[in-house]
Amino acid sequence: METSVVILDRVIAARERQRRRFAKLPINTNKEMGVKQIDELCPLNDGCLALLKQAVQHLGLSARAYHRTIKVARTIADLTGDDGIDQVHVAEALQYRQSIEG
Repeated sequence: METSVVILDRVIAARERQRRRFAKLPINTNKEMGVKQIDELCPLNDGCLALLKQAVQHLGLSARAYHRTIKVARTIADLTGDDGIDQVHVAEALQYRQSIEG
């Protein structure tokens, strides 16, 4: 189990990643990204795209929830210190689906 100090360090590092990512944009966090920024800044590999396609088909994921899922996956990747979004990040984001759609 992570201590609160370790969690705080991960959050600070994730926020720094976002600060650098959005340095030339009028936004500060992943949550603020629009579709254009998501397309440009959140490239997805084939595995991620397949997982999201399944979610659309089998879970009825709306377009809005689809983009929110990508933003959450980007945040999860930031928290784990990963440069790219991978299937594990998308899968975890999909587990939060009810709160994402809410």
